[in-house]
Amino acid sequence: MSTSAKVCVPPSKGFKLNKSLLKGLTAIFITIVVLFAMEAILKLFPNPISPNAKELAEAVWVTVKLTLTAGAVGVVVGTVIALGNASSFAPFRWVCSFYVWVARGTPLLLQILFVFFALPVLLPFLEFNDFTSAVVALAFNIGAYNAEAIRSGLLSVPKGQIEAAHALGLSRFTIFTNVVMPQALRICLPPLVNNGVSLLKDSSLAYAIGVVELSNAASRIQSATFEPVPVLITSAIIYLTLTTGLTQVTNALERYLSVERR
Repeated sequence: MSTSAKVCVPPSKGFKLNKSLLKGLTAIFITIVVLFAMEAILKLFPNPISPNAKELAEAVWVTVKLTLTAGAVGVVVGTVIALGNASSFAPFRWVCSFYVWVARGTPLLLQILFVFFALPVLLPFLEFNDFTSAVVALAFNIGAYNAEAIRSGLLSVPKGQIEAAHALGLSRFTIFTNVVMPQALRICLPPLVNNGVSLLKDSSLAYAIGVVELSNAASRIQSATFEPVPVLITSAIIYLTLTTGLTQVTNALERYLSVERR
């Protein structure tokens, strides 16, 4: 009598990792191609978009630069503030808590206006142009929300793992980089992605200080042509394209981290 046993072979981890990375790289590539071809694409649209394709394409790049720059600074600020809120040094913790309270409790538009108009009066040595002022205000605002997302990720790491790492004689830096952050990143990545998408849309408020980003350019074209419907629909399509590209990249990263954890 012969018996046969079925052996279940798990799918290759490397294949899954490569597949996730491939999706993320593909999303990045497509988004970059669309951005560089934006003017040519918009010229295919009917009036009043086609004659104003160059202005809209330049405004899209301003929106992207605003989002990427403020987003990068906001992640750094959020990390510092999250660590500060967990600090045992009370004065530093109070300063970080005060910052989060102010940034989350006041309107973003007010913060943009304050940085552009009031901050140079209070600190005359600061000379910000409209773009830099928008970056500072957006980073100031998003940093507070990132801080809460990162703090929740840090608090989600079981204390037992940290204590075990201490017992093994690992340094605090090694524990933070190899034990705490990899696990915290998986928890805080989804809210950080949501913050990034919100930042992309909130960058439209930079119009208030004269930054010619996508919404400002669309408003100018609309006022000049008196054709709001095609202009607003085109702007919405562009925003949807940008947010979709961003979420696809971060979703691929999230899948990569979840597979890596197994």
